[in-house]
Amino acid sequence: MAPLLLPWGGRKREVVSDFDHALTQEILRTELIRIKALIGTAALLAVALWSFYFFEPQVIERLWRGGLKPSYLYSLIVPFILFELWVHGVISRHIQLNRDLPVFRRYLGAFIETSLPTAALALHIDNMGATQALGFVAPLIYFIFIILSTLRLDFWLSTFTGFVAASELLCMAMFYHRAGSAEPPPDLFYHAARSVIILICGMLAGAVGHQLRRQFEASIKAATARDRITNLFGQHVSPQVVERLMLEGSSGESDLRRVAVMFVDFRSFTAGARERSPQEVVDRLDSAFAVLVDILDRHGGIVNKFLGDGFLALFGAPLQAENSAQHAVAAAREMLEANDRINKATHWPLRIGIGIHIGEVVAGSIGSPRRKEYTVIGDTVNFASRVEALNKQFNSQFLISQAVLDEIGDEGKDAVALGEVPVRGYDRPMAVWQLG
Repeated sequence: MAPLLLPWGGRKREVVSDFDHALTQEILRTELIRIKALIGTAALLAVALWSFYFFEPQVIERLWRGGLKPSYLYSLIVPFILFELWVHGVISRHIQLNRDLPVFRRYLGAFIETSLPTAALALHIDNMGATQALGFVAPLIYFIFIILSTLRLDFWLSTFTGFVAASELLCMAMFYHRAGSAEPPPDLFYHAARSVIILICGMLAGAVGHQLRRQFEASIKAATARDRITNLFGQHVSPQVVERLMLEGSSGESDLRRVAVMFVDFRSFTAGARERSPQEVVDRLDSAFAVLVDILDRHGGIVNKFLGDGFLALFGAPLQAENSAQHAVAAAREMLEANDRINKATHWPLRIGIGIHIGEVVAGSIGSPRRKEYTVIGDTVNFASRVEALNKQFNSQFLISQAVLDEIGDEGKDAVALGEVPVRGYDRPMAVWQLG
């Protein structure tokens, strides 16, 4: 296994832009739900009115006094449905283009939609008279738009919806009357009180929408942070590590750390792979890695990079950790025991080789603006790779450097000295120890 300066897989994302994009998409999707609800409600009202018109005409006659004509349905509900379908298409295109809807369009749409009950109320007044029409169902339609405005997730839009409804209802009550009507003059206080209640309902709907937006923001922030960590540090990072990274924060910026570096390699794997199908090879590696990586997780290690039939693991980066050498050695011992158990239960036994060295590395994100990878660089990484490669020379499975032995103290009392060993790429021999 060649000594590499190994990057942590994945592209670093810009958290703020990712969050804004995800939030915009969620808001536009809830807007689509609101529009569908309005279309469905309008269609249901149209069906109900048509049903009464054809099957219970006396009811319509009594309420509308002979003034309801089929054309009224076409002149109000059908244009409204067509308008909402057009808005639905516009928003869908913005979602596909990853763009937000301009603010003025949102307010213009809210004004046009909320004016529908006003047009219906005018039609009612023309046929019923102001007193009866204002006490009938048309003013209640405003509440449909106010309630559904919560799906806009915008306090001010919902408040604006309530304001439009309240002001238009007040104006209709005070100034719009059937020609030639002898009804008493409207009571300003009475109608103003109703309009204030509608405005308050709009504000309450806005408060609910704002709370929903905050919950969306919290969930999207968590998902965005989780995705960023996964992309920056690799998909093989355990859920526990992801939670710690989210809690402690990790920008990926370069810094100097003392890290225990572990290289793991399966010996003679290539020769065995030649005799087996690609699927057998993948299945065998997957089963072995699943066990070894689980052990690493328990001991606080993180897989830096999978390297075909091996991997590089770190203890002490990106998360700070004390006693990283002890954790690395304990993990290696357990990995050897687990591999022995796997070999007894499989027709393809694998011999494992592990090398550990500890020292300072430069850890951080390196790359172009479009692609950055978390990388550990330094002589510590190269030397750990050389130590692991010496397993082949000594027919061993677990070797450590002198620096690791000095760190682990009594835990290395069973270490066997292999002496000063020539190491490829280094001018002088290095002390290497074998652990069981």
